[in-house]
Amino acid sequence: MSIFLSVLEHSHVPIEIREILSFTQTVTKMLTAKIAEMPDVEGAVLLSTCNRTELYLTGKNALNPGEILCKAAEVSYAPFAEAFEQFADEAAVRHLMEVASGLRSRIFGEDQIISQVKSAIAIAREVHSACHELETLFRIAISAGKEVRSSVRFTSVPTSAASRAVELIEGYLKVSGLSAMVIGNGEMGRLAASLLESRGCNVTITLRTYKHGETIVPPGCSVVPYEERFSHMDGMDFVISATTSPHYTVGEKEVSAMKHPPKYFVDLSIPRDIQPSVGDIDGVTAFNVDDLEDCAPHLEPPPLVYEILQKHEDRFYRWLGYKECMPAVEELKQAILDRLMTAKELEDELDTEQILELAVERTVDLVAGGFAGHLTSESMQLCSEKIRANTTARKVI
Repeated sequence: MSIFLSVLEHSHVPIEIREILSFTQTVTKMLTAKIAEMPDVEGAVLLSTCNRTELYLTGKNALNPGEILCKAAEVSYAPFAEAFEQFADEAAVRHLMEVASGLRSRIFGEDQIISQVKSAIAIAREVHSACHELETLFRIAISAGKEVRSSVRFTSVPTSAASRAVELIEGYLKVSGLSAMVIGNGEMGRLAASLLESRGCNVTITLRTYKHGETIVPPGCSVVPYEERFSHMDGMDFVISATTSPHYTVGEKEVSAMKHPPKYFVDLSIPRDIQPSVGDIDGVTAFNVDDLEDCAPHLEPPPLVYEILQKHEDRFYRWLGYKECMPAVEELKQAILDRLMTAKELEDELDTEQILELAVERTVDLVAGGFAGHLTSESMQLCSEKIRANTTARKVI
């Protein structure tokens, strides 16, 4: 069984290409289930964020995840053939470890990526496309990401796209006392609104619906219905949009019609929320998620990060090696049993203890003989220590 991976990543693919294959959770679930039913696919996990689209597949035959994803999404593969990065086996494993640890994010160590990786494997699990290999790989990668976060200090850099967007605005405006609208009441929108409010900005956040006790509104923020956003937006200083809408939340026509349109728009979504031509309006500047990378600091991860990743990769390969050996282990058990059952000594009249001793002696001799040239005294000592440790544990229980 091999692992195959195709990646569209912010570092080398522009937003105009990425947004075509950027999916909501609902669409991700539908596509993952569809892909899992395709020929030769044993397992599938689809990770889709504003920075990346990645499809992980397992199978016995060679697979091209990018081509398979385009087929499932009913999109021509030709425009993406050169855009996808292709990985397999060890390279795919290392890539996921780096993604979960924030090494491949725009902002090194960002907070959201671990939850996004968790969501991807949870969706695959829900649609029954998470094979044992991918289930284990993602579980270990998430553990690696958590350990990196808990072991390495990131206080010198912003830790989310929302915080980076606020810093981007602060490079142009002193936000204290200004007015801003945040479109979208999801995690990203609420974080941006909270950060602005804490800096003394007068923040209005849009809501599509309000359910008492269920809808979370950041403290200190005003709310307006999403449908009334343009009338309230007119006269504000800047706008941040962070939704999962498949359509533009802000269009050129509506902004051009305003008497006093906001001077700055920041779009944190893919597909984009803000129509690109909004930035062509006189006096208006528009940013998207790709602009955040140009402004974010680029830091070299400390060596400890790579030590952590290597440790967790080794965990995965130990598990994989054990799993791949299990059929051979079962065959070995049967071969030893067959050999012992034909041993002349066992036909003699021996008591139970003698039979056990003879069986153990013959088993160890057969195993050692079978691995002649591959065993070392160190490996045999480790095996003995493992058996004794298990025996002690059972006695305690």
